[in-house]
Amino acid sequence: MTQSARQELRAGALAALVESDPRQKCMLVSTLWGAHRAGVLDLAVGTSLSPPDIAGRPSRPALVHPARVPKRRLGSPVGRAALIHAIAHIEFNAINLALDAIARFPDMPVAYYEDWLSVATEEAHHFELLQERLQASRHDYGDFLAHEGLWEAASKTRHDVLARMALVPRMLEARGLDVTPGLQQRLRSAGDEASASVLDIILRDEVGHVAIGNRWFDHLCLQRALDPTETFLTLCREHGIKTPQPPFNTAARVAAGFSPEELEVFSKLAAV
Repeated sequence: MTQSARQELRAGALAALVESDPRQKCMLVSTLWGAHRAGVLDLAVGTSLSPPDIAGRPSRPALVHPARVPKRRLGSPVGRAALIHAIAHIEFNAINLALDAIARFPDMPVAYYEDWLSVATEEAHHFELLQERLQASRHDYGDFLAHEGLWEAASKTRHDVLARMALVPRMLEARGLDVTPGLQQRLRSAGDEASASVLDIILRDEVGHVAIGNRWFDHLCLQRALDPTETFLTLCREHGIKTPQPPFNTAARVAAGFSPEELEVFSKLAAV
């Protein structure tokens, strides 16, 4: 990309956010990352934008209440495909969440926008890897029912970047650190080493994504003179969300910036 083709990161993130075609969305994210790597991306951190309440998404998969999403056994090819589809749907939403974090919240430090662009780029890569696994099983994204729990969290926190950092990366994405090793074990037991290996990549990267969420949550708490643990628990209560429930992937959570003391607080609260 030449100097004359400079692009604003936040405007570009908004364009990718509203794009409904998954392949095109991933391509737009890749273009933004390439411009960033080339040093021709304008941050324009103070620009006022108006992201939509609902991110761009394809007409399929059909979205239903979580209780209506069928549970399938991994012993069958269609059961494994359904699991991979569910994870692909999470990663697709994660692309939108990262883009929304860029476009929705102005006046954050430049490093904040660079961090969330890197997250969007890795989430797009995860989605593409999972799409390849789906296609290898003669399925595609959209072939199974899905729910919109992750984006509901985005809607609840659209008013405040502190709440967004608390309840998306620190809560929902961190839960992925806990459950992914078990999913990998189940896939390997079913003979699907290729899909389990994709989850190796996703787990590695998600530790970094949760760490980014923790870093900016701590930054905002310091800026507002708030205690991080108490603020997190208060936000959970205010939004009707249960505090993190054990068992925890302690090593991954500590690597992502949770302290052992904080995890102990979560465990004690869960036992009450």
